[in-house]
Amino acid sequence: MSDERYADAIGEVTLTGPVVRIDLVSFSATEKDEKNQPKPVLRERIVMPVDGFVRSFALMAQAIQQLEKQGVIRRQPGDAPGAASGLSPATASNFTPISPNFK
Repeated sequence: MSDERYADAIGEVTLTGPVVRIDLVSFSATEKDEKNQPKPVLRERIVMPVDGFVRSFALMAQAIQQLEKQGVIRRQPGDAPGAASGLSPATASNFTPISPNFK
């Protein structure tokens, strides 16, 4: 393994033809938004073909299921059990981190 990258979140995912661009962001130590919260700042971009993105998404859905099994996250009321494989942006926001490290 060569280098590791840290990101606080994925800022944006853009599809351009057969290529997906995933922007990794970190929260700025100096820039604040209108609510005085740290602004997300682009750090790096991952560029991959659509089929690679789809395979990656399936792996992330499996990771969500493992986090749920381990009790690290929990579904909000109204979410269907086992729906992580069909995770959408709306569904992803319906998970609550259990660990204080995620607050």
